[in-house]
Amino acid sequence: MSAAEIRVDQLTGLRTILASQRAERPGALSVAEVPGDPADEADCPFCEGHEDRTPPELWAARSGGSAPDSPGWEQRSVPNPYPVLVQAQSQPSQAESPRGELGLSSAADPLLASARTASPDLFGSSPASGSHEVIVNCPRHVVGLGELSGEEMAGALSAWRQRVAAHAEAASYVQLIVNAGSEAGASVAHTHAQLYALPFVPARVARERERFSSYHERTAGGQLLSDIAVEEIRRGERLVAVDEEAILLCPWASPSPYTMWLLPRTPEPRFDRDERGAALLARALGALAGALGCVPQVNLWVRTAPRATEQFHWRIEIAPRVGIKAGFELSTGVEVNTLAPEAAAERLRAAL
Repeated sequence: MSAAEIRVDQLTGLRTILASQRAERPGALSVAEVPGDPADEADCPFCEGHEDRTPPELWAARSGGSAPDSPGWEQRSVPNPYPVLVQAQSQPSQAESPRGELGLSSAADPLLASARTASPDLFGSSPASGSHEVIVNCPRHVVGLGELSGEEMAGALSAWRQRVAAHAEAASYVQLIVNAGSEAGASVAHTHAQLYALPFVPARVARERERFSSYHERTAGGQLLSDIAVEEIRRGERLVAVDEEAILLCPWASPSPYTMWLLPRTPEPRFDRDERGAALLARALGALAGALGCVPQVNLWVRTAPRATEQFHWRIEIAPRVGIKAGFELSTGVEVNTLAPEAAAERLRAAL
């Protein structure tokens, strides 16, 4: 691929510009690498034996019956000591709020007829209520998620699912992320995930929800991401790997180099109601390290169905820190990708 091309993301309708010729610029495909010498275990609050250095645990997987906030755990969840969201103190739900989500709409009066006689609320806000917790992926002091053994990876995903399930019925949306490396946003090197139980559905997720529902209606029962996956397998250009549980591919409108999606082979709206994907996630991270020649700093997140949503298909997105967003991307919201997903998938397949 030589000429620049605009592609539309099938799930959001957002545009990405593929500009492979820009990869020739100095530093265009620079990789942020995970440091080879992680922080000293003696100073790490997430290592086993340092339970007193975190807030009291919310949950832990303990096979030996050890006491809370003590050694003997496989995965452990604690409140984030620097939370983005704070626990609500008997706040009304969005459905009960007279002005609706963020004070910008009214569930009881969707056309805002009553507001026409009052001053418009141009500065609406609401409390940032919800939950923000940290899930430590394993007791060993490792930095990269890809360093986990198969058993540890399966345990980490099980922990993520249990914590998502703990909030899924109360929160409007539950976002789980992994930041690996300081440039990816991690302030503690030891591998961990973060969970945000949000009182609203983020606009990008709401847009996906609408497109899933619209596609289902337009195709008389079709499932958007499942149909995309079937076609990706048929074409093979962007397919990285398939196993008995899941599919790994570089999406059509990849926003950045080496972006990957991992999705179950059959549709399931909610991540917390599934058990698939751990083995292929480990392979994906291994392929990424092989293709890039190092263990890259990575952002990873789970996209799951918002509350009370039936037409959806969970997936894990993997985005290594390759290249830098500049003024065009920040000012327009349009991503520029200097490596076509077809080329990325070919390199990743070779590294498996």
